[in-house]
Amino acid sequence: MRKWIVVLTIAVLALTGCATIMHGSRQNINFFSTPEGATVKIDGVNVGLTPVAKELSRKSEHKVEILLEGYEPFEMMIEQRVSGWLFGNILFGGIPGLIIDLATGGLFNLTPEQVKAELSEAQLAHLYKENTLYVAVTLNPDPEWEKIGQLTPTILQ
Repeated sequence: MRKWIVVLTIAVLALTGCATIMHGSRQNINFFSTPEGATVKIDGVNVGLTPVAKELSRKSEHKVEILLEGYEPFEMMIEQRVSGWLFGNILFGGIPGLIIDLATGGLFNLTPEQVKAELSEAQLAHLYKENTLYVAVTLNPDPEWEKIGQLTPTILQ
């Protein structure tokens, strides 16, 4: 009976990734903004208002958007970096441990661990004057906007 316990323990240790054991396949990331109360979207999913903490999978990079009406949107990527536990895997886990850590994402750390967005007020709001026509150009028009005219270029002589 004792032989089976020893064999089972060795098998479990040999098939388990060092990094997955040491820090898991998910990482806690904190999100802050100035001003507070901005919407945080991660990979297009609303996760709450700043300040907020969210556990993210280490398996992939994540797109972060922090949005607040009247302010310019803040966008960035949370990137993967190879964890120092790679060397522990090489020494103790071998190829099976490395494969498990790659599959679970445990081989990686996400960076940065804290996202601090300094939101800038939207510039168009500062230009507003009564009885003035404004023309703005955007590369990504909102499909809900109503088209009311078309500008055509003319050559001045």
